[in-house]
Amino acid sequence: LQRDFPRIVLIEIDNESVEYLKLHLPENKADLLEADFLKMDFHMLGEKIAVIGNFPYNISSQIFFKLLEHPGRVREVVCMLQKEVAVRLSSGPGNKQYGILSVLLQTWYDISLEFHVKPGAFFPPPEVQSTVIRLIRNNRVGLDCDEKNFRRIVKTAFNQRRKMISNSLKSILVTLDSDIPFLTRRPEELNVEQFIELTRYLEQKQLIK
Repeated sequence: LQRDFPRIVLIEIDNESVEYLKLHLPENKADLLEADFLKMDFHMLGEKIAVIGNFPYNISSQIFFKLLEHPGRVREVVCMLQKEVAVRLSSGPGNKQYGILSVLLQTWYDISLEFHVKPGAFFPPPEVQSTVIRLIRNNRVGLDCDEKNFRRIVKTAFNQRRKMISNSLKSILVTLDSDIPFLTRRPEELNVEQFIELTRYLEQKQLIK
């Protein structure tokens, strides 16, 4: 992690784990909060945040959606999660793993797979492989479209990922203008910039219901 974060905050939801840390690491200088990360008010953590952790596999997607609420505040993320999820987040257009979170995270972050962790590294060993990934905030300062519309377009498109854009977005459009860009493309073929372009066009033509 970059080393310009003066405060360290440990967040743990499990009471027994919190008590264990207090008992066995009394010299710990970090702030220890017994809290649900998904309900945290990030404003209390400062203007520049780095997140590091072993993300619970069953809520890793929820954690990333939480982080996406604060792309201006969360500057870096280093985490371990299930290998399949890590591959999905870092995949690009044209890959069957590429999906909603791939697009939304890559809008604001550069994502790299750091290394894989075999089940034997844990006790008891899990039935899945793990991967450590790193997200670094990119230089994007904003979108050339409304972010809520952008998210809605991405999510709706991938709800029917095998269909062409003309079919997958039909339910949220006033009409299917033949000039809409990428109509005959599938959502998994579009990169971040193309989704932004698509959203901007639909807004300018007032085609979103």
